Amino acid sequence: MLAQTMQAIRVHAYGGPEQLKLEQIARPQPQAGELLIRVHAAGVLPADCYVRQGRMARMMPQSFPYTPGTAFAGVIEELGAGVTAFQEGQAVCGRSPQGTYAEYTTVLAHASAPAFSPLALKLATLSFDEAATLSGGATTAWTGLFEDGGLQAGQRVLIHAAAGGVGSFAVQFAKWKGAHVIATSSAANLDFVRWLGAETVIDYRATPFEELVHDLDLVLDTVGGAILQRSMQVVKRGGTLVSLLEPPPAQLAQELGIRAIKNAIFPTSAHLEAITQLIDAGHVRPTVRQIFALGEAAQAHQLCETGHGRGRIVLHVAG
Repeated sequence: MLAQTMQAIRVHAYGGPEQLKLEQIARPQPQAGELLIRVHAAGVLPADCYVRQGRMARMMPQSFPYTPGTAFAGVIEELGAGVTAFQEGQAVCGRSPQGTYAEYTTVLAHASAPAFSPLALKLATLSFDEAATLSGGATTAWTGLFEDGGLQAGQRVLIHAAAGGVGSFAVQFAKWKGAHVIATSSAANLDFVRWLGAETVIDYRATPFEELVHDLDLVLDTVGGAILQRSMQVVKRGGTLVSLLEPPPAQLAQELGIRAIKNAIFPTSAHLEAITQLIDAGHVRPTVRQIFALGEAAQAHQLCETGHGRGRIVLHVAG
């Protein structure tokens, strides 16, 4: 019989990483149409830090205390009423809006926006820690490139922060698609990004990228700010820029004759399943930057806030 309580990270007020507290709370009960997941690993996304800091309070107000995290990999422990497509004991990965920095979470078996919860069976070839990098990393890269950006074979694409949790997947997806991949990274990650599949890698500290590239079909901007506006200048007329962080200035886009948008397509289970198929076929591989225990969530957030790392930070919860 399952315990009625669980360990979970809780946030009681906006602030720094010290707000992440390990507590004993009631275990969630799966409602009709839901799955109860025993979380084995949770991905630590930059968005988790932004929410905790209060930077997204207007867009995503939180009711305190809350459990952070959305990305997970784990095992189905219980089925809510009416669930027939899954079985207890199956290993799955995806997204839960109910918080994943915990021993258990719940997720809809068949979800739709706005409570979108992409879900897929975990590959046996992937560890739980690797599988926890897919939601918010691989899914964001996929929708940004193919759904929002419409990337096609033969096109030239620039991917910023290409060694990171989103960028590392984006480079591999674009290479698989048959695009010519140009990427930016720090000097320490140049060889790694080439290994991912980028044909041209620019050390963003050494050389302004706009001095080396122009007339691009697509830019995937994962940085925002000045990088976003500089990136708009290297897109060819009729080309596209997709920003993952902020809406691009519409007037500048009109002047340049480009399509510049903030990503808007929510990932679905179909997207996640397509990604796992590519991984299974050997076209893509997740990169785990560092693994922390659940009780080390504050240290994980501290590292996440430094940026410039390879791949995704993960909380290892069980197993």
